[in-house]
Amino acid sequence: MKEKFSLKDELFNPAKVQKIASEIQAVYADFKQEKFKAEVASLFPQLKLKERINHIRDMLAKYLPDDYREATDILLNALPEELDTNKYDNDFGDFIYAPYSQYVAAFGCNREDLSFSLQALREMTKRFSVEYAIRDFINNYPEETLSVLEECSLSSNYHERRLSSEGLRPKLPWAKKIKTAHNKALLILDNIFYDKTRYVTRSVANHLNDISKIDPLLVIATLKRWKASEKQESKEMDYIISHALRTLVKEGNKDALELLGYLQDPAIDINDFELKNINVHIGETLHFHFDLKANEACKLLIDYIIYFQTKNARPSSKIYKIKKLSLKKDQILKIEKRHFFKANMSTKKLYKGEHKVELQINGKLYASEVFHLI
Repeated sequence: MKEKFSLKDELFNPAKVQKIASEIQAVYADFKQEKFKAEVASLFPQLKLKERINHIRDMLAKYLPDDYREATDILLNALPEELDTNKYDNDFGDFIYAPYSQYVAAFGCNREDLSFSLQALREMTKRFSVEYAIRDFINNYPEETLSVLEECSLSSNYHERRLSSEGLRPKLPWAKKIKTAHNKALLILDNIFYDKTRYVTRSVANHLNDISKIDPLLVIATLKRWKASEKQESKEMDYIISHALRTLVKEGNKDALELLGYLQDPAIDINDFELKNINVHIGETLHFHFDLKANEACKLLIDYIIYFQTKNARPSSKIYKIKKLSLKKDQILKIEKRHFFKANMSTKKLYKGEHKVELQINGKLYASEVFHLI
């Protein structure tokens, strides 16, 4: 039987702990490497991923000197070579170094050590991204931290440039909330939206997607301004726009769709929207199809919405993609789609009863049909 994959064991395991312990002892002879490894690994079986990060952080505090700056200097000296700055993407770094930045956030987020700590994070992010740790500094010392992040946005190192965006994301997954107004980050994003590294531009697009959930008009205006500037290559600018607007597009936002070239009321006809099965067992597939005719040449974004039953009878819906396409005048297509209702999902519990599927094209709702999940 194939052993189940464990992300926490892949990222944080005794071999990884051995790696950092050896690196630390190489620059700090008094480091009790074996005791550190044993105490770290002893709790791994009962700890989740994030708990392992915090546990290693606490063990670093126990086995390094009590003086914060002395201990941090040891960690900095023990860091491996910087990540390859010639890469274009997919260079997040090794997760085993995440506890280092958490150590800085836990023990160095104070007025006396502020400048020292922020510079330490800049060095650490060149080995593993520190966007979670820096949020403590954004909340406690916003002016000073924003100033450093602005410097990062102008850095020759793209890991620092990415940090200037990623650390300030208002809805960064699994991260502490930040108190800084979302529009303050635009001064920094203005410096990096025309970056030549996808690792950076993806963060910029994700950042704007976060803001779109708070201030859609600001995002639309910013993207129009960036596009008009022609600072970014056309293909990459199209990527940024598309990725930044994905939430607004799902919501059928007219301005977002128009910016992407999708008219909200395209000249099309929808015929024969039909479900092949109106009773669907959990663990089976809903199968539907429809005919689409273009009365004029048009660009279409075709989605469908499932309206789910919930335990408390409150409405619950989710939008799913079918396809993007461009049609010529009088072109006719038959489109089929199958939606699988997986049993025992960890992200969503399914309830039996009446459900509905509805077709959405360029943000406009078209035909719908009811089915039963049984």
